[in-house]
Amino acid sequence: MSSDPHPARTSPAGIERKLAAIFHADVKGYSRLISQDEVTTLRTVAAYLERMRTLVRQHGGRAVGSRGDSLLAEFPSVVEAVQCAVEIQRDLQVRNAELPVARRVEFRIGINLGEVVVEGDEIYGDGVNIAVRLEGLAEAGGICIS
Repeated sequence: MSSDPHPARTSPAGIERKLAAIFHADVKGYSRLISQDEVTTLRTVAAYLERMRTLVRQHGGRAVGSRGDSLLAEFPSVVEAVQCAVEIQRDLQVRNAELPVARRVEFRIGINLGEVVVEGDEIYGDGVNIAVRLEGLAEAGGICIS
């Protein structure tokens, strides 16, 4: 018996779908930071992403993808996704306070409740696309929620 209140369903076509709170985070100004100091930026982003993955797990979520300067995660609860995002932004604000303003690595986070297609360990679909677009609307260090 699964503890997930919204278990994935397999459609007749064999596509597995489920409802999830989708969380997408991305670094604002990543290209600028990389061009100024590639090694330091890569180290800082890696440390921040690892901290974010830990917080995602602590809030009952699952990190499903990380490419360069971004993190995609899913949560069975919107409340947990939002609480995780707030904790991440507060934590990173403290860490960034130790860096010069021009070297701060600030994430934007988008959260969307939507249907996703599950394929192995990955998720896809309109629900993910909307979370990515919402992230782009957030301010550096901010959260945009649908």
